[in-house]
Amino acid sequence: MDKKQFEIYDSIPKEKFAFASGGDMLHDQKFDTKPVGYIRDAFNRFKKNKASLAAAIIILLLALYAIIGPFLVNSNYQDSYATEKTIISYKELLPRLKIFDGTGFLDGSKTVDVTENIYTRYKGIAIETGHNPVQKVYKEYITKDETNRDVQMYRIRLNTYFANSAFTLTLTKDQYDDLQAWQDENKIQVILPRANNPVNNENRMLLPDVWYDCDSRGNAKLDKDGNLVPSYYTTGEDNYTSIMRLAGDPYNQGNVEGRWRYAQRTGTASKGYNYVVRVSSYNYFQYKFGFEPAFAFGTNSSGYDIFSRLASGARFSFLLAIVVSVINLTIGAIYGAIEGYFGGAVDMVMERISDILSGVPFMVVTVLFQLHLASKVGVVGSLIYAFILTGWIGMASTVRMQFYRFKNQEYVLAARTLGAKDWRLIWKHIFPNTLGTIITSSVLVIPGVIFSETSLSYLGIINLDSATMSSVGSMLSAGQSVMTSAPHVVLFPALFIALLEISFNLFGNGLRDAFNPSLRGVEG
Repeated sequence: MDKKQFEIYDSIPKEKFAFASGGDMLHDQKFDTKPVGYIRDAFNRFKKNKASLAAAIIILLLALYAIIGPFLVNSNYQDSYATEKTIISYKELLPRLKIFDGTGFLDGSKTVDVTENIYTRYKGIAIETGHNPVQKVYKEYITKDETNRDVQMYRIRLNTYFANSAFTLTLTKDQYDDLQAWQDENKIQVILPRANNPVNNENRMLLPDVWYDCDSRGNAKLDKDGNLVPSYYTTGEDNYTSIMRLAGDPYNQGNVEGRWRYAQRTGTASKGYNYVVRVSSYNYFQYKFGFEPAFAFGTNSSGYDIFSRLASGARFSFLLAIVVSVINLTIGAIYGAIEGYFGGAVDMVMERISDILSGVPFMVVTVLFQLHLASKVGVVGSLIYAFILTGWIGMASTVRMQFYRFKNQEYVLAARTLGAKDWRLIWKHIFPNTLGTIITSSVLVIPGVIFSETSLSYLGIINLDSATMSSVGSMLSAGQSVMTSAPHVVLFPALFIALLEISFNLFGNGLRDAFNPSLRGVEG
């Protein structure tokens, strides 16, 4: 006791002191609160990081979309379209939700400039099918073509679903009868009368939508009232028994001989007749797939539904990343634990092996595996091998550093003194204290694998695109060729990968801080 302390002690009156009884039990004051464990403390700190919490919610929503997204759409279209797409095309349809029809937002429409011929064709679709592709005419104007002739133009709001051209099908008698029965039952005109097959003189292609009289340049010939003049076949045997006929059909007025023909019968009675029919694209969709065409994300350049296809691709990416992360965690944890615990010559030899493998370029490994291994184990299998060959090295390095940090701690030395074996010291005493760092590193592997797989698919090094599956990278690659005409094809896959990478980055930062032992008990 120094002089100053003695003076303070001496200044206290003696009556303030009392002897304590030797029999009294002295206790620390009992805490009113419960102790907080490591995981609970980490979770409490993570919750206070608003950016990381929001990122975690976004990741959860993206994962739920990947899991349940394919089940939220009518699978009949996806399952059937792969076999039907040679004759049916619903390509590059814009996003449409029926509740927004006519609003100009998510109603499958876009603003385009069209010539008078194209505008007349859209007008013809509206007259013939009742579905008007032109939602609104913004303006009419005159422009010059390459020969300096005046060309009438229209700026319109076009519904891409109604603008789909009619097309022809060849059906067996049973298919033909079934289609007629369906349209009678549902009161939806699917089969259209056979037109005289006008030809576009520029490219010699049939124009199934042009059912009216027109000149050699494709200009419509109007009657004295300015209406389109029908040009349908009135001869030939079509065996058409449906009660559904277009309103202008002479048959409706009792003119049996002048009735419009709805099919062309081909073949012979001995081999069975077939029927060539012209059908409304929009109405045939309802007959074939059981619902009106409406795709939340639109369709891609091959006609597939982007919503379900992107969800399937995202699900594949998540599963691939999780599998790779778990395998790399297992290999890296074992390898790094052995390195860090034993050290010395063992560590030196194992580190040199890691150094050699880490110098192998991942891109080269992937290409070689795709060329020589994919034929044996498949594209996905060879891709997993490529990720695993060197992917565990980072995890092993992390575990190694953590073992060097903890292996000489007092509790480890005490356990060794009490006779604990090496395997018990590694997995029971040291490894659990490294879990925070390992978990964080493992989680951050997931976006890295997804981004690498997306890049490889986008560059065409691996091809995961097929009728039954796709990947985010393959969708981005397929969409870049139509980026100007159909930007939605590439927009949604790009938005998905951007949200995923940004969210994982923020989530990883929060997770790293939450599991940082030095911040335990610190208020965020």
